[in-house]
Amino acid sequence: MKKALLVAVAGLLSACAPTQTTFDFRVQPLATDLGPHNDLMEWWYVSGFLPEEGLAFHWAQFQVRPPSLPLPFMVSHVAVTDLKTGKVTFIEQNPAIGSGSASFPPLRLTNGGWTFQQNGNVLDKNAFDLNAGPLNVRLTPQKGPVIHPPGYSGSAEVGAMYYQGITRLALEGQINGRTVKGEAWLDHQWGNQIPGRAALWDWVALQLASGEDLMVYRMRTPQGKQVQLIGSIVDKAGVARAATNLTLEPGRTWNGTDGRVYTLSWRIKADEFDLNVDAVHDEQELLSRSTSVAYWEGPVKVSGTWRGQPETGKGMMELVGGVLGGGR
Repeated sequence: MKKALLVAVAGLLSACAPTQTTFDFRVQPLATDLGPHNDLMEWWYVSGFLPEEGLAFHWAQFQVRPPSLPLPFMVSHVAVTDLKTGKVTFIEQNPAIGSGSASFPPLRLTNGGWTFQQNGNVLDKNAFDLNAGPLNVRLTPQKGPVIHPPGYSGSAEVGAMYYQGITRLALEGQINGRTVKGEAWLDHQWGNQIPGRAALWDWVALQLASGEDLMVYRMRTPQGKQVQLIGSIVDKAGVARAATNLTLEPGRTWNGTDGRVYTLSWRIKADEFDLNVDAVHDEQELLSRSTSVAYWEGPVKVSGTWRGQPETGKGMMELVGGVLGGGR
């Protein structure tokens, strides 16, 4: 999450939309390209569902480079769900323009007092440390970095983002002051998309018990028209391939604020699998004042078949519902 437009920038961009960065769909970025770029929009995102701990979380740092500002604009989000109590804690970090930083290699991101950094230059070996509000964890890659096919999310109609990440990292440390262990997922995207205003999406990141991982991304216009549906399978060895003949069937829904409706269960089918994905905790809508975007972000459970064999898993889901006050 991955994954929303910065509110202050939204106003600026409305006056200078023609200057958005051109996106080249022919370019295939490197899987190791984790560092910052000069594109209009960029984000780094870490999430995880820790069922044994009764916790789920996500952290994101957004970097925006509107032409009217001399320095990039940074905003960060942290959300933690305590599934034992049902409490969702959502914190936003929105300091002054130019106060955050992003550098590489190795990757180091700062925003206010929050930091995310890798302890070395080898992406598939060196651990990352995330210290952001209630999150104080170390993340060690279990697979190498990948480019999710076809290399980007989005379209010419809604804007597009190059898409790189690490789909499985071992997690240990503290969340909400509790010592925890589990697994996490890392995403990194950059391009010219303006989420919430020009683009909405439904996204799931699933870690299966068999050791394979699955990402599914459905991009939509604000009017609901589907412009892209992609799926990326990352095998046990960390090699990504496209899910073929992918379909996404919506199930039950949940009503958020201002008439927004979020689909919280899905049947996801492709040549290799037939999976049911269902939200673990419904009340996960986040109303971001720093980005002026409403989105649902929370843990999911997975059941079904994978290559004809029974399969289970866990993951996170993000559903972008639109701008605050606008409904869906």
